[in-house]
Amino acid sequence: MSKTSSFPTPRGALATSAAAGAAIAAVLAVMGGRAISAQDKYTVQVPNGLAFSELRGFEDWPTVAVSQSGDLIEVILANPVMIEAYRAGAPGNGKPFPDGSKLAKIHWNAKKSAEAPAPTTVPDTLHDIDFMVRDSKRFPDTGAWGYAEFDYDAASDTFKPLGSGANCGYECHTIVKAKDYVFTAYGKR
Repeated sequence: MSKTSSFPTPRGALATSAAAGAAIAAVLAVMGGRAISAQDKYTVQVPNGLAFSELRGFEDWPTVAVSQSGDLIEVILANPVMIEAYRAGAPGNGKPFPDGSKLAKIHWNAKKSAEAPAPTTVPDTLHDIDFMVRDSKRFPDTGAWGYAEFDYDAASDTFKPLGSGANCGYECHTIVKAKDYVFTAYGKR
């Protein structure tokens, strides 16, 4: 009678190791694929309009103001060109914002703070991000401003452009044409 060894043969051990290695590689590929497939927001663009990449670094711009509209909390940020114009009195000084001025408005869904000792409304999940870019040559038909809105989808962690063209916010902003199409004032500091 022959006995079968309970120890794997070199060929069997090699096959088992190869199968385990392939399984680990497959798991890593799936997990890595998820990380790689995460959207780079700077590749998103409004069709025929502003690209997210035109406002790269907006997260670090100074705050112009904060506001609340319905169930959304907003922070309005401006690039250094626009901050300098605000500080010089624009648009109230009769001068428009200069070309190169840029605004970003970040909207979050609002919630009540669970930690604050007094009733306090704080940002919850990201809702959308809006942009304005002043370029009188590029946007002569919309008060020299280009507009964009990018809605955020938390489930997929992606941004989707809303509307098309750089004029997608122009109609709303005509209400404040006398203020160079900008709603937000730069408050006293």
